[in-house]
Amino acid sequence: MGKVKSLVTTMVTAALVVSLTSCSNDGADPEAAAGEFASALSQLNVSSVPFTGVTGKDADKMLQQTTQGLDPLKPDVTVANVQTGDDGSATVKLKYTWDIEGSKNWTYTTSTDMTLAEDQQQWRFSWAPSVVAPMLDAGERLTMQPVAAERAEIWGAGNEVLVTDRPVIRVGIDKTRIKTSGLEESAAALAELMELDADEYTSRVKSAGSKAFVEAITIRDDADRKTSDKEINAIEGARGIPDEMSLAPTRDFARPIVGTVGSVTAQMVEKSDGELQPGDTAGLTGLQRYHNEHLSGTDGRSIVVQPKPVEDGGSAAAEPQVVFEVKPEPGKPLKTTLDKELQLLAEDVLKAEESASAIVAMQPSTGHILAAANGPGSDGYATGMVGRYPPGSTFKIATSLGLIRQGMTPSSTVSCTDTVTVNGRTYKNAPTYPDSALGKIPLKQAVAHSCNTAFISESGNLPQSKLASAAEALGIGVETDLGYPAFFGSVPTEADGTAHAASMIGQGQVLVSTLSLATMGASVGEGDRVTPQLLRNAGNDGGGNGSNGSDGSDGSDGDDGGSTEPSAGSVAKPVTGKEAGMLRDMMRAVVTEGGAYMLQDIPGPPVIAKTGTAEYGTENPPRTHAWMVAVQGDLAVAVFVEEGEYGSTSGGPLMQEFLAGAAKIRNSAS
Repeated sequence: MGKVKSLVTTMVTAALVVSLTSCSNDGADPEAAAGEFASALSQLNVSSVPFTGVTGKDADKMLQQTTQGLDPLKPDVTVANVQTGDDGSATVKLKYTWDIEGSKNWTYTTSTDMTLAEDQQQWRFSWAPSVVAPMLDAGERLTMQPVAAERAEIWGAGNEVLVTDRPVIRVGIDKTRIKTSGLEESAAALAELMELDADEYTSRVKSAGSKAFVEAITIRDDADRKTSDKEINAIEGARGIPDEMSLAPTRDFARPIVGTVGSVTAQMVEKSDGELQPGDTAGLTGLQRYHNEHLSGTDGRSIVVQPKPVEDGGSAAAEPQVVFEVKPEPGKPLKTTLDKELQLLAEDVLKAEESASAIVAMQPSTGHILAAANGPGSDGYATGMVGRYPPGSTFKIATSLGLIRQGMTPSSTVSCTDTVTVNGRTYKNAPTYPDSALGKIPLKQAVAHSCNTAFISESGNLPQSKLASAAEALGIGVETDLGYPAFFGSVPTEADGTAHAASMIGQGQVLVSTLSLATMGASVGEGDRVTPQLLRNAGNDGGGNGSNGSDGSDGSDGDDGGSTEPSAGSVAKPVTGKEAGMLRDMMRAVVTEGGAYMLQDIPGPPVIAKTGTAEYGTENPPRTHAWMVAVQGDLAVAVFVEEGEYGSTSGGPLMQEFLAGAAKIRNSAS
């Protein structure tokens, strides 16, 4: 009997040990089970979790439907506490944390019941939408939606607003307002009204969804609007939707520079690494594009509870409810140096020019680019900023500086002959060159009448490297970060024979932009190398000038972008005040006795200038670019006409009109 009793005791003890062990494992321990449930919710996969009244597979399907609008986000779910009862039940409190945007977290708690299975081996959980979020009812779903940040304005000189939200009308066909049979006729009629490609637009209308609004064009809703609501509404299915868009004062105002804003392209989405999505709005061109992040700010995010769909028994009156929101951060204004009145003036001066053309105006004392206009012949190309052309005789300003640095003065004698031959090639003066200015003449007179042969005759006294250095002293070829693409000019440091001779008169391999010639003029006016500036420093409307940035600033406040200093590769000594004085003296003679005579009576300080004509192409006679550079007080201007005659005849009248208009603006302001 003793052996039997001992055996029974041993068996009971062993069974008790097994029972206690089972109660303490992960399945029977309520806190451990709750932890596993929280971990499954964190992965948004509860298919293996035991539930009461529903399978894990069905619960997981409901979980996916509820949270798919938040994809790819997943919550961090932890157990806040577990409260157990004496009847084999418990309640678990879960803490959810969704990382919505950086440190912006959406946090809340939910709870659900736990029931211990009859075999005491497993805890089962109750399932309801409120387990995912406390505000959810059956059939409701969570979605995350962007909250667009307010796009910032682009400012000009004096913080005048240049680009801001302005009223527009989005014109298109609303397919819910027309029968399919009438689509083609209406689409073609609207395209004709808005002067669009009828076949292309009709194709888009026909292929769009049955409830789509197919936009044809967005037009400004201002006094210059050509198409009325009445004309649009007269076409069946057509309508205009009022909206706002970030726009400049006029359609053409500095368009290549300030740029445009619109719906992102598929290519932009692909290259954005997920930052842009189809349907987003962003800068497409110009400053709007290059500084899109600065201007657009940071979009916010909102978590929205979407009501149960009507087709699933939901109420048609139910509205989405925002339950959490990360406020958007608006963009920051981009502060440019452009002067609104001067920019409009420059564009008006060029409005009748059929070939590519440009006017760039700059303030010598600050380097601020006040205007950068392109004529209609440029067809949207930023001719003034990035166009590359030989400068012709305007480059004789740089050549004259090179000769001054070789010991000459405005009164030094040079030889102006009908022709001059270099290595078998004959060079001559312009057909309009006056016979009275031939012979042994002062350098000043050679500049005034633009004697090609005189400058080419001096090529032996001015090596190509010294010529390139003189150009650099005036800012040509000196790179700087404008915050916008620009060509600053290029002068080869090595050239012999005919190549060097051509360089002396701004031909051959010498290339400039209208911007770089305005910079040259500004440097002469200032008596120091001027560094152009398009974006202003925060709290600083001046400075950034000279070879080393005279205001001690690096030209960037971290917001506006753009450097105001030359690149580190610049080594040429800047033009000095004494040298600039001699250049101004010779350029004044261009106005008083040379080709810029039409600038003599411009109101205000005396005007100094230089004309230029550059030959190009293989035609006989060759085609010519027309240039003119002028400085009046604290204003330096360069004018360019791609298909011109001479600098005096094509560039001169444009310069005269611009300077006269600028004088009126000055007078009205004072």
